[in-house]
Amino acid sequence: MASPDEKVAFVSNLNGTSLTEVSLGSFLAPLCFLSRGLFLILFHLGKGILPFSRAAHLLLDFTSLIMPLVLSCTALSDILHFVIVGLAIVDFAVLYLVYKNGKRGSFSNTMDKFVQSRVESNQVPFVTVFRVLVNVKTAISILAVDFSVFPRRYAKTETYGTGVMDFGVGAYVIANALVCPEARGKPMRGSRIGHVIKQSVSVWPLVLLGFVRLASVKSSGYHEHVTEYGVHWNFFFTLAIVRLVASALLALFPVNSSWILAVFIGGTYQVILETTGLKSFLVRGNNRVGFLQENKEGIFSVVGYVAIYMAGVQIGHYLMQSRALVRDWIRVIRNLLVTSVGLFIALYACQTCIEPVSRRMANLSFCVWTVAQAMFFLSCLSIGDLVLLFSKVISNFSLVSASWTPQNRKSEKVRYNMDALCLVQSVNRNQLLYFLLANVMTGLTNVFIDTLNCSDVLGVSVLLLYMFMSSLVIFILHINKITIKFW
Repeated sequence: MASPDEKVAFVSNLNGTSLTEVSLGSFLAPLCFLSRGLFLILFHLGKGILPFSRAAHLLLDFTSLIMPLVLSCTALSDILHFVIVGLAIVDFAVLYLVYKNGKRGSFSNTMDKFVQSRVESNQVPFVTVFRVLVNVKTAISILAVDFSVFPRRYAKTETYGTGVMDFGVGAYVIANALVCPEARGKPMRGSRIGHVIKQSVSVWPLVLLGFVRLASVKSSGYHEHVTEYGVHWNFFFTLAIVRLVASALLALFPVNSSWILAVFIGGTYQVILETTGLKSFLVRGNNRVGFLQENKEGIFSVVGYVAIYMAGVQIGHYLMQSRALVRDWIRVIRNLLVTSVGLFIALYACQTCIEPVSRRMANLSFCVWTVAQAMFFLSCLSIGDLVLLFSKVISNFSLVSASWTPQNRKSEKVRYNMDALCLVQSVNRNQLLYFLLANVMTGLTNVFIDTLNCSDVLGVSVLLLYMFMSSLVIFILHINKITIKFW
């Protein structure tokens, strides 16, 4: 069994991968999600019914949505571009079959009618899918990083660089911001001070989980990478403080100004990093004496994560506005893509003129990159959802869960039953519990398995079993309509 020091060394002093490779990964999940939907439509066209049991639905979602994500960051990581191209070709071929089977008139007329058609949904489906996929990818990565089959370039970087897991941390913050009460337009009740106090109370589960993780890590001798957050700090504390600070800011300023606050906070923090000794304090020196020095990475990076959260609130506020026409959503997708490209240009300027991306400091470059990459991922998911909606319209089949549904379809009850058997909706129902379960199972796996020295085949097998067990637990809770709230 590898020692804790060996495990820490295994995830230390890494420099990440290219921006292109991280962006490339944003295509895989939407293609997998589209494949799942097209398979159900094609099955319907061939059989006319969907006689799937609960187990069959779980296996379909696991093999089409989660298994590819596990394999893409392990056994297939070096040929990921071929996998994506191959999957895109298959999806296009199936889409063509669906179109030919359900063709009604010329392609231009079909597209005109589709663009003018209406959609019905109580939520924005691709936002739900984004949040679930971020959670699933996080669950995969926190255990996979301890196996040698997981590429070191995907792991969190030491000081500067862009690793897949670096983006995962920022994406998790954005995923929470997208659906916060302020982004959803939920009116504030009572005074502003009362609202802030209420939000302060609501973060107690995160604070409690932070202390539980701290106690379990210290008491068990579990390996910990100190330069990630610090000696005592962890991501649960970061999430709690970010939510608390953001709530206070949103009680003082209108939601529409969230992007201005994000720019101001991120820019001011970067100026302080450049003009004071803070940057040197954060990245140099191993002499950790006192609480501030022991947890400097976790404490000061909160500023950057607040900026990311505020940007996420702005994105969520924009996406959550009521829209019923397909053409309106096409305009939204265009705006997401254009803004993403603009932010990537800004990122190039930041890295060229200021400094590279640093998750450790959560500097301005990291904030810009996180938001740009998140918007690009959202764009990919929304395009995939739009293509799936087109397939639903031309096939006259709407029973694909966690996606847009054409309006005026007499299948609300059946769609509800489909959502009740959907793994995406299962994770969405108990997101914090899923994240907590993944953390517990990761710790147990590291206790009983020598992750550092096991073979690639065993490593992938353990990861698949770990993800399946997590999915099974959360699926059982969902089909029994059990929602576990921590507050």
